[in-house]
Amino acid sequence: MTFKAHKACWHKSGGYTLIELMIIIVVIALLVALAVPAYKNYTVRSKITECINGASVAKIHISEYRQIMGPWPPSLTDAGLPTAVSGMSQFCSGFVGYVSGDGSFRVDIDEAAIGVFSGIIEPVLMPNQLPSGIVNWNCGTGNTSSANVRLLPASCRDS
Repeated sequence: MTFKAHKACWHKSGGYTLIELMIIIVVIALLVALAVPAYKNYTVRSKITECINGASVAKIHISEYRQIMGPWPPSLTDAGLPTAVSGMSQFCSGFVGYVSGDGSFRVDIDEAAIGVFSGIIEPVLMPNQLPSGIVNWNCGTGNTSSANVRLLPASCRDS
């Protein structure tokens, strides 16, 4: 007994139909529409984080002053910071609103440089000295407008 191979009854297609191509384009357009705003928020948040990380120089100076001298420094210059901190970041102007009573200060973000053209973004960095003498720093929303709070790093939004 012999078996014969049967040919499949498939017809060779010349390509995709117009409907299939339109569905593919719609799916790609939806993915792009969702990804672009999320990417923009991510890049803005990373620029703000860069400014907050650049404030570590001020945090170190304030913490050292507190540990050596006892009280919080009367000003940032008394803590040993120059009046103009260079090289901090291209996305921030420096530090503003230092409070000598508690050592907190705000980071002045350059909204135009990060691509935000409405409202202000000024997270506040607040020290907390533990009984052991170690100074921990917390980040808060500060003078950031309510529409821009979502652009702050999670550590600043949660406190």
